[in-house]
Amino acid sequence: MVRVAFEDPSMWSNEAVVVVPHDVRWAMRFEEEAELLRATIGKWITGGVHHVGSTAVPGLRAKPIIDIAVGVEGLEAARPCISVLRGIDYLYSPYRGDVMHWFCKPDPGRRTHHLHLMPTGSKRLVAEIAFRDYLVAHPDRASEYGALKERLADEHVEDREAYTRAKAGFVEAVCLEAGAWRMR
Repeated sequence: MVRVAFEDPSMWSNEAVVVVPHDVRWAMRFEEEAELLRATIGKWITGGVHHVGSTAVPGLRAKPIIDIAVGVEGLEAARPCISVLRGIDYLYSPYRGDVMHWFCKPDPGRRTHHLHLMPTGSKRLVAEIAFRDYLVAHPDRASEYGALKERLADEHVEDREAYTRAKAGFVEAVCLEAGAWRMR
């Protein structure tokens, strides 16, 4: 069954914010999905398929959604992926369309995967990978982030956008730390 794109942000913000303990199976779920993505959109992939976000950090509490970042030549060049990915149950939304093509799977009300197609070498893709790498290398910061996520999930259980906005300051600070750390 081919899934249609969804344009209305209210369709993808309706899932409750739930943060759970780390699950070691998340890495395996990423690998399985990465294989499927390589087989499906491999000719558009120029910058790898990366497990990013909290599920990619061992021990970190997270929403149980596998975040995947894929480097592509450019957003316009990757536009055909939108229809191709429907065949493997990814739904497209123009969320942050200036920096990525964003998808969720299998539907906005029960997500298991988020997919971000971003230009290879773009500031956003580099930051996503650096954020993950920094938290893996700095378990104390990952622990702080987990505690923040847990508190914010309780405060914003019915508002995913408010949850994301409330984390922004911490995420920005860690991205700056990660940038300096990578330059060493």
